[in-house]
Amino acid sequence: MVIYGQIRADIGKILRKLCEQKGVEIIQAEACPDHIHMLISIPPKYSVSQILGYLKRKSSLMIFDRHANLKYQYGDRHFWARGY
Repeated sequence: MVIYGQIRADIGKILRKLCEQKGVEIIQAEACPDHIHMLISIPPKYSVSQILGYLKRKSSLMIFDRHANLKYQYGDRHFWARGY
């Protein structure tokens, strides 16, 4: 819960940038205290699992790069929960 309070805006910017790179349209998004809800429109050439894997993988790396102090709390670089 603390993480989303501290870096909530930065997570939003990162996810918007990554979606833009893949041509994914964010229809609606909301950052809750312990998770994120997103309604997105995915181009037919991608599967849901491909896009979510990409978003979770890349955003995790970008979050740890921008917020180095999180590396000590989450040293294994697993920022998001498994699954979608």
